[in-house]
Order: sequence, then structure tokens, then C-alpha cells
Amino acid sequence: MSAARTARTARTVLAAALVAGLAGGVLAAPAFAAAPPGPSHTATQQALDAAVAEGVPGAVAKARDGKERWTGTAGVRKGEDRFRVGSITKTFTATVLLQLQAEGRIDLDDPVEKWLPGVVRGNGNDGRKVTVRRLLNHTSGIYSYTADPSFQQRVFGPAFLEHRYDTWTPEQLVAIAMEHAPDFEPGASWEYSNTNFVLAGMVIEKVTGHSYEREVERRVIKPLKLRATSAPGTDSRMPQPNSGAYSKLRRDTTGPTYDVTDLNPSIAGAAGEIVSDANDLQTFYRALLKGRLLPPAEMKEMTDTVATGRGTDVRYGLGLFQQKLSCGKEIWGHSGGIHGSSSQAVVTRDGEHSLAANFNADWTGDSQALIDAEFCGTAPKKQ
Repeated sequence: MSAARTARTARTVLAAALVAGLAGGVLAAPAFAAAPPGPSHTATQQALDAAVAEGVPGAVAKARDGKERWTGTAGVRKGEDRFRVGSITKTFTATVLLQLQAEGRIDLDDPVEKWLPGVVRGNGNDGRKVTVRRLLNHTSGIYSYTADPSFQQRVFGPAFLEHRYDTWTPEQLVAIAMEHAPDFEPGASWEYSNTNFVLAGMVIEKVTGHSYEREVERRVIKPLKLRATSAPGTDSRMPQPNSGAYSKLRRDTTGPTYDVTDLNPSIAGAAGEIVSDANDLQTFYRALLKGRLLPPAEMKEMTDTVATGRGTDVRYGLGLFQQKLSCGKEIWGHSGGIHGSSSQAVVTRDGEHSLAANFNADWTGDSQALIDAEFCGTAPKKQ
């Protein structure tokens, strides 16, 4: 969720015509792409192999097209591995808020101040001018706490090894953002900000009286029987099976590689803490796009997109990216990055063709090539 990683993920996704998080990493956004017709996944497997050749310790991907299912791995990896999904968490958080609106318990056009009085204030920030909807579509202008230099130094650099078990409250994370002026006036532009979804999690708790983790479990995880998915809160341990997570803990790709599997995910919270696997992520996004989690009116709002300023092929809804691929297909989903983990989960609008994948490294690997391979049948370019 580092700011550097967030920016890097964003460039990867949006360059291919998307965005995100771990300050460079912990809460990254999606990189979308395309799928080959029929049962062949040769290009997808080639993309996994290419990622490992580029230095990723292990890669895993699962795809579904109608009733057909496929699993691919490369390097030291298991098909059923669990991993930290980073900013893919944002779609879970947005889904809960849209359900609350459908129940008449909140209006997404409510100002944040109504639910969190005095929280978004200082240095030009004003929660009276920012709506909950603007949190969910990243048009709030609120600075991303993962871009704060002091936070990055403590959480994403070598100091991570000393602070990996630290607990951060949502209030602390938002306070970091409030030390900075907004990036722009609410609604004037678009900028990916992890602070938006930390605030969204706080709103869920204020509306329901329960933590965002409890509401995600009750409203999404249990109904869909997502047995490998959890919102761990402050638990630093990774459930089995997993193949570890690895990072350079620096902005370049040189130097030693560190095992960063264990970390306190409160650095991400409602913006990026969830753990899952490739099977559950497909189940979630397929159910969402098929209308099993939201009424038609709320689904329409979730898929009402705004321009990201990163080209005409990538737009953002409410916790959900839309991308038009080079082969003409349209993909919906999200990407996520956190220490030692880079993930993708995307699906066609009809919910029939899906892909979820993970690289257990945060400094290398072309996830856009993986998506292009699956949805457009495009073989990865040789280095």
C-alpha cells in the first residue's frame, strides 16, 4: 500500500488503458485486460511463466468461462494459495455501503460530516463538502495517507521490518491525510486515495454500530460461502495454504529480498486488508456483476463511472474499475497491491468470464499481460 507502489500499479493499469495503492503498494488498484475464446489458456500460462522468469517467486491464476474452469501456476506456488488482496478490498467495502443505501439507512449523497462530524477537517479539508459517493469513486480530492513521506518511510521501506506488527487505527490513518491539503476541490477531478476507503469503513461502523469487517463477513463472505476469504483486522498471520510474500522494501529492484508474509493489515483497513484466494475472488465478482449482492438500482449506481484522466479506456465506478480492452472486450473489477503481493480480479459485465490472479512479489511481474492473455488470447511479449 505504499505510495510508490500505488503510483506504479496505477501506471501499469492505466497505461494499458487503472490505479492504486501500496503508497506504491498496499492498496493498489486494478490492471485490466482481455480473454481467449474457448478452453485454451496457453497464453495465460505463458504470462504466468513470463512473470516468474522476470523474478516473481510464484504466480497463480484461476479462470472461469461459463462452466469451464482453469487453474495455472508457475514457480513455487499452489493453486489454492491464499494471499493478501490489497485494494480489491475496496469493492467489498463499496458493496456494503450500497446495500446500506438499498436498506434506506444511508444516502450516498450524504456529506461525510453527517456521519463523521469533525473528522475531515483542517488544511482546507471539509467533510461538509465531500459526499460518501465521492469517497467511493475517488472524486473527493482527499489526500491519500499512503503518499505521506513519513508514513512511507515507516511502513514501506526497510523500517517495515521493525514496524510490521504495529497497529494503526482508522482515525490515525485519516489524521495523516488531514495534515495535507486536498489534491483538488470535491468533484473537480479524480485521484486514487486510500484515505477515501478508510473513511468509508468508518462510515459503515457509524451507520451499523459494527466494524466494517463484521459487516463484510455478514453481508458478503457468509452468503457467498467464501471459505478462503477473511478481513483479519489486526491479525498479522497468514492462513494456510500460502506460498509467502516477498519484497525488496525499496523503490528499485536491487538488493536483498525479504519475506514480508506476516504484517499487521491495519495499515490498510477497509481500503486493503482482506485475505482471499483466486477461487473466492471470482465467486465474489461474478455474483456482484450478476446482481446477486445488490438491487438493480444500486448496481446501476455502482457501475456509473467517472473519467480517471488516465485515458478513455479506463473509468471508475463505486469501488469498481471498468476497462475496455484492446481486443474490444469490456472488463470490470479491481487490482490490489500490498507488501509482497500483487493481485487482479476481473470479470466481463455479464459475469460469465472471470480471472483472478496473484504474484507473490511487489517489485516485478506484468499483470496487464496476464489479463490480456486470458481475455484476448494475447501472448506476452518476449523480453
